[in-house]
Amino acid sequence: MNFGKYLMEQADRHPSVQPQDIVKMCYQAACGAEHLLSDLKGARRYLEEEYAAAEARDAELYENISDSVCRIDLSAWKYTGMPMEWLFRISVASAGVRNQEGLFDQYLKEAGQAAEEGRLPFDAADWKRCLEEYGNLRRPVHHSPRYREAERPAYRLADRRYIRLLPVLEKAAQLSVPGQPCVIAIDGRAASGKSTMAQMLSRILDASVIRMDDFFLPPDLRTPSRYAQPGGNVHYERFREEVLPYISVPECFSYRIFNCGKMDYDGSCQVESIQFRIVEGSYSCHPLFGRYASLTVCLDVEPQEQMRRISLRNGEAIAEMFRKKWIPLEEAYFEKYRIGEEADICFS
Repeated sequence: MNFGKYLMEQADRHPSVQPQDIVKMCYQAACGAEHLLSDLKGARRYLEEEYAAAEARDAELYENISDSVCRIDLSAWKYTGMPMEWLFRISVASAGVRNQEGLFDQYLKEAGQAAEEGRLPFDAADWKRCLEEYGNLRRPVHHSPRYREAERPAYRLADRRYIRLLPVLEKAAQLSVPGQPCVIAIDGRAASGKSTMAQMLSRILDASVIRMDDFFLPPDLRTPSRYAQPGGNVHYERFREEVLPYISVPECFSYRIFNCGKMDYDGSCQVESIQFRIVEGSYSCHPLFGRYASLTVCLDVEPQEQMRRISLRNGEAIAEMFRKKWIPLEEAYFEKYRIGEEADICFS
């Protein structure tokens, strides 16, 4: 953690910044926007008013204020063409950030040190006077009049993990057609973050998620010849039968879930009639499926980090099975079909 770096960036970007603005930054960096959860209707109404007044502008979309929190500029967001509702959902999803023990005080301390060393556009005496008025409030404060006049701040706080999704969201906004489902396929190596990305995108887009894990091979198909096929480690016949004919049409549909623990089918998944549908998991971009997705995404991960995540998630015994069996099968698929190279968006 190097909060001083973000303080210096603020001073460079915004020469009008005053002690009050730094207190606000410290609070936001430590606590996010947790206060908006108490009145979601009011928060939405306020965003609608502020968004309507914002002029679309080709500007930097966000600026980081800590290792985990950033500010998304409303004018820049409006310029991208992404819906305001997505920004609201990101802000709500990010509002779960809570003040870690002593974090706000630590940030204030670092800011005070920066002021004493002359690295901020005000002196230590100004900082001390501000702390006497605002430092112990433990609630949000307003930007200073000088900052508001010079910067015209209009932004929403976001968990920085959502920033990684912006290329996908911008592309999805461009591809979306009213009344026709927009399908996003997320492929990638084991433990590369596919499920996490799908969950976060689903939250923003209000999307249904179809998981390739529901299409594990049943026992009668688990043969050496099947495993020898690149990409054979998925029940692609059933995906083609139960999903592909329906995924691009507006009506609801369902497919069967194969439970690998029971080694049998176990219930079904209902795919709702909504604007976005996400297919998540390795083999979701198998060439046998054709180009069914409006947008394809591939996630990569370094081998060492991959094994660390799998061990943490599944334990050492299962991790060894991945290393010896499942990862080599995936690698044959990625190499044969060049999944990363063919994807519309690739994350490493």
